[in-house]
Amino acid sequence: MLLAAVAVAGAVGAVLRYVVDRAVQSRAESDFPVGTLVVNASGAVVLGFLTGAGIHHHLANGWVTILGTGMIGAYTTFSTFAYDVRRLLTEDAPVSALVDVGASVLAGLGAAAVGLALGAVV
Repeated sequence: MLLAAVAVAGAVGAVLRYVVDRAVQSRAESDFPVGTLVVNASGAVVLGFLTGAGIHHHLANGWVTILGTGMIGAYTTFSTFAYDVRRLLTEDAPVSALVDVGASVLAGLGAAAVGLALGAVV
């Protein structure tokens, strides 16, 4: 049963990733992968929140697995991030690639910390 719930949540997360990425990127006025950055940072907030809620408010492990592994695992994307960095490098945009790496790491860690703190107090 848990496996089926993770699979359904994963399908939802994958669709959400596509919708959010396209909505953000279509409004960006550059080739910089803003959509991927927004997806990964927002996913880090949610995963941090789920982790904080699990630790501090005893959110059931099943829900953390379904939502964290299933939905947020499918929503966030390291592979697209890696592809975007490679694409920027092959398009002779090494500064943009470096900015993407730095912004992604800092935004992800910061967003996870914010989510963890929110999960602890809510």
